[in-house]
Amino acid sequence: MKKMNKVVLAYSGGLDTSAIIPWLKENYNVEVIAFVADIGQSKKDLNGIEKKALESGASSCHVFDLKEEFIKNYVYPVLKTGALYEGNYLLGTALARPLIAKKQVELALNIGADSLCHGATGKGNDQVRFEMAYASLAPNLHVIAPWREWNLHSRESLLRYLHERNIPITATLEKIYSKDENSWHISTEGGLLEDPWNESNEDCWNWTVKPEDALEKPEYILLELTEGCVVSVNKLKLNPLKCVETLNKIGSKHAIGRMDMIENRLIGIKSRGCYETPGGTIITTAIKAIEQLVLDRESFQWRAKIGLEMSSVVYDGRWFSPIRKSLQAAANELASEINGEVILKLYKGSVIAVQKRSPNSLYSVEYATFGEDEVYNQCDANGFIRLFSLSSRIRAKNKCK
Repeated sequence: MKKMNKVVLAYSGGLDTSAIIPWLKENYNVEVIAFVADIGQSKKDLNGIEKKALESGASSCHVFDLKEEFIKNYVYPVLKTGALYEGNYLLGTALARPLIAKKQVELALNIGADSLCHGATGKGNDQVRFEMAYASLAPNLHVIAPWREWNLHSRESLLRYLHERNIPITATLEKIYSKDENSWHISTEGGLLEDPWNESNEDCWNWTVKPEDALEKPEYILLELTEGCVVSVNKLKLNPLKCVETLNKIGSKHAIGRMDMIENRLIGIKSRGCYETPGGTIITTAIKAIEQLVLDRESFQWRAKIGLEMSSVVYDGRWFSPIRKSLQAAANELASEINGEVILKLYKGSVIAVQKRSPNSLYSVEYATFGEDEVYNQCDANGFIRLFSLSSRIRAKNKCK
């Protein structure tokens, strides 16, 4: 194997990646450059992160603000497809990985690095997502995945490893849950959630109040959509990131967007997570409301198939693949007429579209009314039903022979 000299590490500042820096230097004798993606995680996770990386042994640390790009170019496009993994998950973690990997690769190529490294474990989905992106964007760069190589397999061993090398770390043994946070969502795994018979407690939830403590009065909000994208909240024009941030705040106080689910990981393990996506839940409800007005039956069914396929493509880390681009193109075409306004009612964990309108609506009061109308001849249904049931009648006659 060709000797490696310079590696770019996807660095979070947590226990795992803090241990990876000295481990890389000791085991590969390489220069380590820390790459940090700011995609909307807690400020406490970012405060002092450059200093922390350097104290762990990195030669430099590069922090990239990717929040706007994340929501505009990754979250909003996928919302048009209606993708929900296994019917529930709004893909908050999965959507962030291709962007992080892309910027990591770009940095590596710009500074002449020959290797990439990530801190994903050998049990999870992220190892696949990162390395699928690496393979698609820079197949010649070497990939190092410490969790598949080292013998540090517990939190205690990682803390001991850093302590022996006098590397300062704020992590402790008391950490119970694994959390992933960005501008779109926050997830919680581990701890008592590992037993599916345990009910989640308030330590499992971070952004949203519990429904019992939510506001006693419902709140109504007005969203405007253009081509399947929310462009304003209560008549205030906002860019995608600001829309999401605003709706996250509104939804959180109404307990909107909580999801406790067990999912099938790509590698075959089932895992449980508590996901909070308040703004995303509100936006998804608004998009569906306008779709119901605009899409004909065949288009609606086709969009559902696109969403189902896209959910697996994104979850599996196939962002930079022809199938993802193809699905996105189809969804964009269907979304071209998803324009309109929706009024949503938020109350104690529920969000309901109570009013909706669109200039492209196929809904006609004249045709839909139960009252008298002058546009629909009910006798026309005779021929339609006769032709629609033709194969059924032929089959029944054959059985009588």
